[in-house]
Amino acid sequence: MVHRLAIVGAGSWGTALSVMLAKKGIEVNLWVREEEIYHQIKDLRENRRYLPGVSIPAGVIPTRSLDEALKGAGLTVLAVPSQYVRAMARQVAPLIPKGHVVVNVAKGFEMDTLLRLSQVIEQEIPSARVVVLSGPSHAEEVGRDIPTAVVSASYNKEDAELVQDVFMGPTFRVYTNPDVIGVEVAGALKNIIALAAGINDGLGFGDNSKAALITRGIAEISRLGKAMGAHPLTFSGLAGIGDLVVTCTSMHSRNRRAGILIGQGKPLNEVLESIGMVVEGVNTCKVAYRLAQKHGVSMPITQQLYQVLFEGKDPRVAVTQLMLRGRKHEMEEVVNEMDIRW
Repeated sequence: MVHRLAIVGAGSWGTALSVMLAKKGIEVNLWVREEEIYHQIKDLRENRRYLPGVSIPAGVIPTRSLDEALKGAGLTVLAVPSQYVRAMARQVAPLIPKGHVVVNVAKGFEMDTLLRLSQVIEQEIPSARVVVLSGPSHAEEVGRDIPTAVVSASYNKEDAELVQDVFMGPTFRVYTNPDVIGVEVAGALKNIIALAAGINDGLGFGDNSKAALITRGIAEISRLGKAMGAHPLTFSGLAGIGDLVVTCTSMHSRNRRAGILIGQGKPLNEVLESIGMVVEGVNTCKVAYRLAQKHGVSMPITQQLYQVLFEGKDPRVAVTQLMLRGRKHEMEEVVNEMDIRW
């Protein structure tokens, strides 16, 4: 059993996980980039910028030294935004023992390479055993002991179960899943649909349209995931529909909040500045747009959102064009695969 671990990154999610684990009696070395946040956690036992109002237990030991953070750690959690994963993995690589378990909790793709984040970590730390932790899990709720369920994904069953055992607790349930591709694709792409759901709210539309977005959103997420090698059933689970629903409906979701402002007519740069934290769906939309072209997959919501975010398209025009697309059978792919005749 792991009695001490390192969490690299003291944003909202890294901080919430450290709080949850420390309450289990696990010592957490929390690497903090910003000096101000370091002193808040050390002296005030609170991360006032990223997780205000949550008391941080004594078992969370903040440090600004990666050497100190990883010293004696039974496993390491990377909790940095997706576009910083490679740089951080490269920094910690010399400190990682061979066969060490590295858990990635960020959701997204690498912009330049279109790689999943576990692939990025494997390139930078080839001797590591990489596990992905994902699912419907707002930091604001995990830090306050609100019951949450997530997925530990690894090609190696023992590694997935190790992470399951370390993180599982009275308010944090962990399932295992061998479909790393599906879990990562679902976790990344749900942020795109959440942005669209926020735009729906900002435009003043209702529950009918949001339900349609969520349902057709999981359909296009599944299409791309399958083309990339994922198992379709993963998208019916916690990492898929579970994470999608919570991100599309909660005001804890930065992606939904950003979408609301865009729907109200605010420019993207102003929206991102007002949110104050990384809105992963913006970069992910660029990647998904390219991946859809690469794999020849139809992703109409992603395509329209791309045009709204980066080409100045009016969101109302985008909605109209989505509604007026050519006639489709809802179960078209299933019908084609099973050769069903209606």
